[in-house]
Amino acid sequence: MSKPLTQITFEFDAVHEKETAAIEPVIVVAGEEKKEKLESVAVADKKPRSPRGRRSLKEAGLTADMVNVPPDEELFKKQYYAIGEVAGMFRENQSLIRYWETEFDILQPRKNRKGDRFFRPVDIKNLVMIYDLLRRRKFTIEGAKDYLKKNKNAEEKFAMIQSLEKIKGFFLELKASL
Repeated sequence: MSKPLTQITFEFDAVHEKETAAIEPVIVVAGEEKKEKLESVAVADKKPRSPRGRRSLKEAGLTADMVNVPPDEELFKKQYYAIGEVAGMFRENQSLIRYWETEFDILQPRKNRKGDRFFRPVDIKNLVMIYDLLRRRKFTIEGAKDYLKKNKNAEEKFAMIQSLEKIKGFFLELKASL
């Protein structure tokens, strides 16, 4: 009454992404292999990564220089900017901007009765400094808070760095045109 033991395994080596392929089960009967074809089975495509969630530090570092804050002349033409506009300037989620508002005391956007946040140009300049500390210089939130508290002239240093970067960009353009 000893019945031979059988084991069914599947070989997925031939199955490629975005293709429909037949999966061949291998039936092993006491050391013998027999292949039987199954009906075609559609293999589900891998889903693209969702844009939700946290970006990696590498992605954040690559996009740190791509901030679209207008020059001061254009920035100060409007009295208030909605949080959607500000998030678009920094290419960040609105929730992150709201979180930074709770963490950093220098961000004080105005709120209407409905609770909508409106950022003044001064708040946007402070947000640029915070963004620079967190994204480009890779400070932690606690480290950025300490830096802003200890260095009272941090805004002046940041303005100087920005102007030097503009001069550097000008010289690089000049060099490329030669």
